[in-house]
Amino acid sequence: MAKLQKSIDKRNALVKATIELVNNDGFHATPMSKIAKMANVSPATIYLYFENKQDLVNQTYIDVKAEYTKYAFETYDDNMSVEDGFELIWKRIADFKLKECEHAMFLAQCDNSPMIDEPSRQEGIKHLQPLLDLWERGKKEGVIKPLSDYLLYAYAINPLSFLMMIQKRGVFQLDKSLLEEAYQAAWSSIKLCK
Repeated sequence: MAKLQKSIDKRNALVKATIELVNNDGFHATPMSKIAKMANVSPATIYLYFENKQDLVNQTYIDVKAEYTKYAFETYDDNMSVEDGFELIWKRIADFKLKECEHAMFLAQCDNSPMIDEPSRQEGIKHLQPLLDLWERGKKEGVIKPLSDYLLYAYAINPLSFLMMIQKRGVFQLDKSLLEEAYQAAWSSIKLCK
């Protein structure tokens, strides 16, 4: 059991180092040797857990995406109305992005660059299924605009990454009322006006 925990700890240290180094230096300026050094393992140890750097980054992306969506949907119930469900999910996503800034920054970098391969990207999208299902229900009920899920995500969710980045730089501080304004703007951008 202790050996298994040690193995899990090493893998977690590698994932944590990858997130930090990719966030600070970018994908291409993050060699495996630097990741190993930061994780306090030998470079050869990486290859016990990951095939290569691409696999390490892809697996880290999927792990972080799973953690992010688990948090986002943890208290969601698909019996909620579309509006209530979206508000709950949106606010949990905002909470995650602001509290787990390093993980959210890593996801933003991955989502906005070619460093993640397509199979890993598709695996990441699967984790968003409850939100996609909610939007589909909202379209059928005439509550959500009949737009592509990509457009809905771009208008309703992606602005949170921008707000997180400018808050991290100290340019803007999201307090409770500004967060509520941001939510209202997100909801207005995707709801079908009747």
